[in-house]
Amino acid sequence: MVRLVLVLGDQLSTNLSALQKTDKTQDVVVMAEVTGEATYVPHHPKKIAFTFMAMRKFAEKLRGQGWTVAYTQLDDADNTGSITGELIRRATEHDATGVVYTEPGEWRLIEALGDMPLKSHSLPDTRFIATHQEFDGWAEGRKQLRMEYFYRDMRRKTGLLMDGDKPEGGKWNYDHDNRKPAPDQVDFAGPLKFAPDKDVLNLVDARFGDNFGDLHPFWFATDAEQAQEQLTHWIEGGLQKFGDFQDAMLNDNRFLYHSLISFYLNAGLLDPLDVCQQVEAAYRAGQAPLNAVEGFIRQIIGWREYVRGIYFREGPDYTSRNALGHDRKLPAMYWGAETKMNCMAKAIGQTQAEAYAHHIQRLMVTGNFALLSGINPAEVHEWYLAVYADAYEWVEAPNVIGMSQFADDGIIASKPYISSGNYIHKMSDHCGACAYRVQDKTGKDACPFNLLYWHFLDRHRERFKGNPRMGNMYRVWDRMDEERRETVLKEASDFLDRMDAGKVV
Repeated sequence: MVRLVLVLGDQLSTNLSALQKTDKTQDVVVMAEVTGEATYVPHHPKKIAFTFMAMRKFAEKLRGQGWTVAYTQLDDADNTGSITGELIRRATEHDATGVVYTEPGEWRLIEALGDMPLKSHSLPDTRFIATHQEFDGWAEGRKQLRMEYFYRDMRRKTGLLMDGDKPEGGKWNYDHDNRKPAPDQVDFAGPLKFAPDKDVLNLVDARFGDNFGDLHPFWFATDAEQAQEQLTHWIEGGLQKFGDFQDAMLNDNRFLYHSLISFYLNAGLLDPLDVCQQVEAAYRAGQAPLNAVEGFIRQIIGWREYVRGIYFREGPDYTSRNALGHDRKLPAMYWGAETKMNCMAKAIGQTQAEAYAHHIQRLMVTGNFALLSGINPAEVHEWYLAVYADAYEWVEAPNVIGMSQFADDGIIASKPYISSGNYIHKMSDHCGACAYRVQDKTGKDACPFNLLYWHFLDRHRERFKGNPRMGNMYRVWDRMDEERRETVLKEASDFLDRMDAGKVV
């Protein structure tokens, strides 16, 4: 009896549980480029193109391994426009008895597949290191779900950077070594660039050319072999200084020493444990320092696994959380409109061009500004999900709703991740080329981050005044004379009013 085997566009792994638990001699793989998945948010054209190119290559790989693959291209005449519609159509076509699939990474799809009028069987996604049961077991009974302690368990489970039962080098975390400001120059050439499928580019250009984001030039890897080339290239040339400068930002260098493999990890083209083992091997061979290797591995087996655990533990309503009651509309600058803030222009301009920005650009520039300004976290969440090529809800939502916007009321972060302009000034060369002056705390040229920082603290005082990590902030605010505090709050409010009115800020 024939069963359908669903493979989604972010499940492009030959070790996918649905492929491992079915029979290539009789079962039929279903893959589909559908409007529903391409439009539920206005995805960056590069993300759509990357997904379609990688899916088409993976389908051919499966055929080469002996699988029958029923593949639907976006412009096929019989395309129903949805994953469930394609499964129902293919079930009739192949007289299939049911569907086997690996659990999707978005509640939206989990619910849709659960409502199908077909017998279906969902399997765990074994490409991750921690199961849902393991994460829930770790979380049970804890007052605070802090990533650091979960990360240590993942180190023990995987054996990565362990010296017996102790952490390599005697410490679990070397983050204090990884906060150097932007270097004068970068001696790494950045990511490898690969030739695209021109048919897919033409299709995406015709159908999604009006979406926010530049489709051209397109250079992403689109199969596992190319993704491995990029990983090797980065280990050999970028890993050594990755740790030192992972938080830094530069006007004229978009990539610095970052690996740019998150697209490939999250789509299934690279295996996370294998990636970490390759990076650890570089350390063991004396090719990279411990602070760089530990910092990178922590992002994958620590943070990446942790946010997935949070997403599934918190449930489908997580993306609607709004603990701070923020309701401001997302400003037009996030969609490419003019802004005088150089740091925002650089982060958003890079996002528009590359469908990529690194974690500090997302957290401490665009995310920080959204939080300080009081923007509705649902709109912020949808923007991040739309504009980044590595964004899938399981990883994006906890980073935005929890870490960036504090909309989950502290499940992830012990305090809001906010800063004045000083942090951006320290970690980048953005401020020197800005229309505003980071040194000015008030006045017509004052950095908006300086004004909004205190505005945020003032309006949320009742909530945060007792937070032990924020007490010093309030003590500084309280020591200011009353006239200065009034000036700060008025100028911050005036700035927000101008922004709400659509004026260039």
